Amino acid sequence: MPVDTNGAPPGGGTLSDALGPGLDPGSEVIAAGPPDLGGIFRLPRAAWAWALFQGVRDPYVVVVSIYIFAPYFATTVVGDPVRGQQIVANIATLQGVILSLTAPLLGAAVNRLGPRKPGLAVCVGLMIPMIAALWFVQPGPGGMSVLTTSVMLGAIAVLLVYTDLLHNALLSQVAPPQQAPVASGLAYSLLNAISTAILVAVLWAFVLPGKVHWPFIPAAPLFGLSVAAHEPERIVGPIIALLLALGSAPLFLLAPDAARTGVKLRDALVEGARELASTVKVLRGERNVTLFLASRMVYTDGKTALLAFSGLYAKGVMHWHVLEMLAFGILLSIFAVLGGFVGAGLDLLLGPRRAVMLEVGGSLLCVVAATGMSPHAIFYVIPWDSAAHPDLWGGPMFRTLPEVLYLCVGFGTAIFVTAAYSSSRMLLVRLAPADKLGSFFGLYALSGTATMWLGSLMVGLFTALWHTQQAGFAAIAGLLTLGGLGMTFVRGGDPLPRTPRTTDG
Repeated sequence: MPVDTNGAPPGGGTLSDALGPGLDPGSEVIAAGPPDLGGIFRLPRAAWAWALFQGVRDPYVVVVSIYIFAPYFATTVVGDPVRGQQIVANIATLQGVILSLTAPLLGAAVNRLGPRKPGLAVCVGLMIPMIAALWFVQPGPGGMSVLTTSVMLGAIAVLLVYTDLLHNALLSQVAPPQQAPVASGLAYSLLNAISTAILVAVLWAFVLPGKVHWPFIPAAPLFGLSVAAHEPERIVGPIIALLLALGSAPLFLLAPDAARTGVKLRDALVEGARELASTVKVLRGERNVTLFLASRMVYTDGKTALLAFSGLYAKGVMHWHVLEMLAFGILLSIFAVLGGFVGAGLDLLLGPRRAVMLEVGGSLLCVVAATGMSPHAIFYVIPWDSAAHPDLWGGPMFRTLPEVLYLCVGFGTAIFVTAAYSSSRMLLVRLAPADKLGSFFGLYALSGTATMWLGSLMVGLFTALWHTQQAGFAAIAGLLTLGGLGMTFVRGGDPLPRTPRTTDG
């Protein structure tokens, strides 16, 4: 699934370009529309290299942080899914605080620093060995410790954001303004395709062999990987690391860098801080935009936490293993793409303000429904004894009614969360004054990073207090509710009047 750029228009020189996305394991996930195919073939090689970098970097979020490795770490390595969810929440909270303090300032300073590729190379060079080292994370005394793994996962997430800031700032160097949207769309398409391909490849090569006897599935896991030793979950680290190493090389070889400015880092940070302060001042007198950005900040924290912890919840509460988690990730990625079209349709039908309210409300209903599901209960009140009910089908996964219903709730979550990201960006365009749109997109990006720690903090706190994963999801429901209530005070963003069709004489 693609990662949201917080609405930053590509290729420009505004604060929003420099801020880029607030990317973390639960970072905002949207479905970008397919780029113009004719435009793709006219892109320069440098733009292709730029797009490929995002295509090989961001699968880390989908494969490692959401669906495969993080759930394995939280349940199997930690050994207790409730404590594991609390640990992952603490990691996300700490990295969120670090990014809230540093990412907006660094983003505002990027355009003043000149060359981006040296900093990008340092970040990538640090990330690759740490991602590859996830192979050594396993239960018991022979594996990497929980504390070491936690520090490493947090460091990777912070570096991921920094690479995103620097990578976004290179777009204007690799593609002219009229081709920048095509390059951006290509990057999202590559991200979707590569993430799904990795999930499918792991499913085909390492997980399904030995479980099904289909002619196109190998008889045993390739390379002798052991399911009992959790090697299919651990192998995703080296796969992503190798992919990042190979896929980032074209960017460093082909992409031109920004010219040297001669500005020192300290001076760039000071000037960036001044720009941040002046950008915040544009909120004066803009009540509806201010209310919207404040509400978005809260419900986005809820959606970010929902995405970040959905995999942990499915593995810990539904007791799904790597086979189910891989299929879960593939299916939700497909429905997330559908969510982009749903958001566009609701924007046209209801207007973006009502669309956001509906989509946040839908996300809230999905959270409430998910917390009421378990292998032994359906929507809180209906008990379910799997031994007394036959399987719905004879396949290798999702055989019981609670599993299928939970899967359907996940589909709804993917659609509503994705649609809400899309509609939120459109609502800002409708609410902000046209002559200040660049500054407001900077604030839009800032609102995605300023409190990115809040959702994970609440999940960790509620999980620790009540000792259940469901309590952690109740905190997410609270954030979505609060953000949705804030949207009721926003005015504007109504449906555009339809232009009547005219017929010639």
